[in-house]
Amino acid sequence: MTATYDDYLGAHRDLFAHYDDLCVRLSDEQMATRSLCPDWDVRGVIAHTIGVEAVMSGWSPSVEVPPPFEKLGEFVGRAAPLDRDGFTALIAETTGARLAELEGFDPAIVDVSSVTPTGIATYGRFLQVRIFDLWVHARDIAIPLGEPTDDTGFAAETALQEVDDSIGYVVGKKIGLPDGMSIVFHVTGGVDRDISVSVDGRATRVDTVDAPDVEVTADVTTFVLLAAGRVDPQERIDAGAVTWTGDDEWGEKAARNLAYTR
Repeated sequence: MTATYDDYLGAHRDLFAHYDDLCVRLSDEQMATRSLCPDWDVRGVIAHTIGVEAVMSGWSPSVEVPPPFEKLGEFVGRAAPLDRDGFTALIAETTGARLAELEGFDPAIVDVSSVTPTGIATYGRFLQVRIFDLWVHARDIAIPLGEPTDDTGFAAETALQEVDDSIGYVVGKKIGLPDGMSIVFHVTGGVDRDISVSVDGRATRVDTVDAPDVEVTADVTTFVLLAAGRVDPQERIDAGAVTWTGDDEWGEKAARNLAYTR
């Protein structure tokens, strides 16, 4: 997937607007609903997710000095006692400040080498991780509330790309597909993509596989949320949201063992 700084900026703008809107329109009862993250209710998810953006504000890409993530607890603690209006104002203030900062950057910043949650890469990869996090947490909220989600567009593609970038590890270490076998994941829905992996000494992402041993099909939300460890594989299998053909044993193992992050 090829992305420009404007792509990353637009995704952040849309996702920030979504979180701002949640604070305005959700009732206190909805805010107290348990999210897909078992330790957090909806309000807790919002505080944590936007708190990371507060931590990112003012930090410059660096290969030596990571963002001051130790300050996240300070933000969450500041948000906890606020009443509804105060919490909404804090979230809007934080997203507004972070967006203004992003809008002021030179687009070339995406190519600057930087610490990221996945190791040394680029600031663009860091922004990809942030979009993944914001997108997944939005579904941590929406699914328990029974709200619809828009699974199209660049943000969905970026969330999927974050999983795609780790698919060799997922297939080799989490699923454990044996040497000499291959698998293709058919991702459907708002984003359509085939992700092919061949195991030849190690599991490697490849462009195509002519005759895969296993083919797994899932919509983009199911695929990403399974990879993020957010949903029960059995529930998604029973609902027909994830299916497989070919080697039945390894198809089932793949569907049950996509989780590589939580």
